[in-house]
Amino acid sequence: MTTVRDAASERHRDKRGLPIRLWRQLPFFVWLVALWMLLWGQFTWTAFIMGVIAAVFVTRVFRLPPVELSGRVNLWYGAIFVLQFLGALIRGSLTVAWQVLDWRRQPGAAIVAVPLRVDDDLIMTHTAVTASLIPGSLIVEADRDRRILYLHVIGVRSRRDVERQRASVWGWERRIVRAVGSRAQLERVRADAATHARGSAS
Repeated sequence: MTTVRDAASERHRDKRGLPIRLWRQLPFFVWLVALWMLLWGQFTWTAFIMGVIAAVFVTRVFRLPPVELSGRVNLWYGAIFVLQFLGALIRGSLTVAWQVLDWRRQPGAAIVAVPLRVDDDLIMTHTAVTASLIPGSLIVEADRDRRILYLHVIGVRSRRDVERQRASVWGWERRIVRAVGSRAQLERVRADAATHARGSAS
């Protein structure tokens, strides 16, 4: 009798917690739809509907473990991230086109290791996808244990170019944390940014 009562109580708690779980999963679901549209390079209703179908298929059919999100979403920083990402896409495309057409010198290339500041699988994935979608850089390996992304980058001719690319990836990580990261992660990237600013000024 106790077992039946406990099972009923557990089902009741699951039903009450369902809206909360769905709300926490919503940003991940929206990200999958946006990623689908970005990968196909189409921002149409057809691409959106297909993205929704793909997101449902991935999250339900494959029975992936639930992704625990921070529960924090900042729409303002999310909008800033989207605008800056679109600007980076245009700028990266123009830069790569110029490097290809500039016959006077080779653009140069390098493998750049970028140790991330935040220890979180989802933030690492978002940062890697963002860096790969911008023309001129591509993730070739991700070291999950040490939180290091390895990027193949074109247009690298000096140590300064390497540091600029590394700072760019850190910038995307910071923007993503500001948009969907937890408060602890937000404090971490703010502290790292302040430390970096003091080091650059000294």
